[in-house]
Formats: sequence, structure tokens, C-alpha cells
Amino acid sequence: MHEQHSPLIRLAKRDAMPRGQVWAIRGASFVAAFLISALIFLLMGHSPVEAYGTMISGSLGKPTAIRQTVRIAVPLLGTALAIAPCFKMRFWNIGAEGQITAGAVGASYFALFWADKLPGPALLVVMALAGAICGGLWGLVPAFFKAKWGTNETLFTLMMNYIMIGVVKWLQGGPWEGRPGSQIIPQFDSAAVLPKVLGVHCGWIIVLIMTVAMFIYMKYTKQGYEIAVIGESENTARYAGMNVGRIIMRTMFLSGAMAGLVGFIVASGADNTLHSGVAAGVGFTAITVAWLAQLNPFAMIAISMLLGVLEKGADTLQTRLEVPASISDIITGIFLFCMLGCEFFINYRLILRGGHKEVAKQ
Repeated sequence: MHEQHSPLIRLAKRDAMPRGQVWAIRGASFVAAFLISALIFLLMGHSPVEAYGTMISGSLGKPTAIRQTVRIAVPLLGTALAIAPCFKMRFWNIGAEGQITAGAVGASYFALFWADKLPGPALLVVMALAGAICGGLWGLVPAFFKAKWGTNETLFTLMMNYIMIGVVKWLQGGPWEGRPGSQIIPQFDSAAVLPKVLGVHCGWIIVLIMTVAMFIYMKYTKQGYEIAVIGESENTARYAGMNVGRIIMRTMFLSGAMAGLVGFIVASGADNTLHSGVAAGVGFTAITVAWLAQLNPFAMIAISMLLGVLEKGADTLQTRLEVPASISDIITGIFLFCMLGCEFFINYRLILRGGHKEVAKQ
């Protein structure tokens, strides 16, 4: 016989926690984020109260600030909705950046070359459809390879981001370049620009409709049920007679189409042109939104707005308090880290080694 020491720290999956305890952990994570950020403000020589007040007033203090915060939240919410069915299926779509960009390219083609051939409303509809189709087809490529040959979707979708960004850079300096040598694509005609509702482009209405549609799709449709089953066990899905490969491709086309629609919204509603940074990192930040919301479409609304407040507030810190941009990014990162960390402690518990030793037979 010999003595076997247990690990110093072990992780164990928690059983379902009471709702009150879950929200207590989440509340504690916010408190921790505020305290850590306050310490950084103090080290920079700024009052934490003044800094937080500046962030809140800069993001929610005036109607113009609220509109800008909503504009930040719209693509975050739309992209989080897009990747939710893939993640539910445990297909790790890290390619939303490329799918957004592909959708923006499809929409921009009609904005640049069809503005004088179609009336305004019809042009916007065609742009939206083109964005959705291009984004869907771009998302379908890694899904086909996954279904056919079992390739790694994480690396595949990630690499496709850079391919599509490269395509846009080529368009900027080549076929779609405006003034020679500028490497800038011209601004869209007014007919190709999304109209404003309550001071913000109507993309916010589109993503709210997408939220309701995604909730119904995931919870009450046969396709949503199939996605959930595959996420639990592909073998179970095959045993039940489901065509797993076809469902993967269908779901990824839907995901890419929704991301492509976000690309249309950003290009037509926010930027009014196409450029290589049209996705602006939204595809990666939306992963955080989806996970924090536990893939709940309605919870994504609140989390997208929260991140919008943080980003707009951090920008205000730079202009009003002359806080370096790096510090603003650190503050945002601290909040994201604490928010994600709380979900870890909700799902897992740490077990410290006690004073006893486990005895194992040889």
C-alpha cells in the first residue's frame, strides 16, 4: 500500500444553485470590478467617483449620448444572436468578424452600383438580402468542411476572418476605390442609407425583431430542438435519425446570414461606406455577450447595452479627464473579466486539499 496525496486544488461541477445565490455571485463580481477599477483611477490621480460619474454621464447623460451608446450596442446584440445557435450546438463559430464583413461587402455592391437603378426602399431590401446571403454563404464554407471531413471549426472560421478582411482591403485599393490613390471606397448614396428612428438608424428595430425571432426559433421550433439535441450529444442525435451534417450546415448558414445582416446594418446605418474595419472587433466581443447571457436572446439586450455604456463611457474618460486610451481599455477589460469570472464560480467550485491523505491499494 502507498499513500496518495489529492491535488492541492480541484474543480468540481456544481449542481444547480439557488437563483438568489447566483445573483449574489454576479452582484459580488460587479462590486469587485468597481473596486479594482477605482484603485486604478486612484493610482492615475483621479477621483473614482468623478470617473464613474463621467462614464455614466458620457454614455447616458444626454439624448445624444444615449443614441451613441445604442449605436454601439446594436451590432453587439445582432452578432451575439447570430452566434447563439452555433454555440448551442457546440459548433464554435469564431468567424463572425468575417461573416459581418462579407455581409457588408454584399450590401455595399448594391449601394455603390445600383443606387440609381432602384428606388430607396427596394434598394435597402436588396442590400439586406445580399448581406444576409453573402454572410450565410461565407459561414456555410467551414460548416461544409466540418460536416464532410470533421475539420476544426474554431481554426477554420478564425482564419476566414482574415481572408475576408483582405478581400475588402483589395477592393479599397482596387475595383471600388474612389479617388485614385486614396484607398477609400466612396460614401453611399442617400438612398442606400438606413433611415433614422428616434435619432438612431433603424437597425436597432431590426435587431430587436431578430431577438424575438431567435427566442421563438430556439425554444419553439423543430430546428431549435435539433440544435439543442446535437449540442447535448451528436451520437444521440444520430440515433434519433437526425442528419447532423445537414443541421450543422443549415445552422451555420443561418448564423452567417444574421451576421451578414449586421454587416449591412453597420455599413448602411453607421458607417455609410465599406472599409476593412467594418466589423470593428464586434465578432469577438459578441462571444462574451452570448456567454454572459447564457445564450438567452433577451438577456443579450441588457448585456449589449451594458457593454455599450462601458465603451462609450470609456471614450468620454479620454476626452474629459484626459485618461489614456489604454486605461479606458483596461477598465473595460476588468469589467468583462469579472463578469466572465462570476459565471465560472456559478458553474464550478474549488475544492482545497484537506489535512487527510487518500490511501490507495497497489
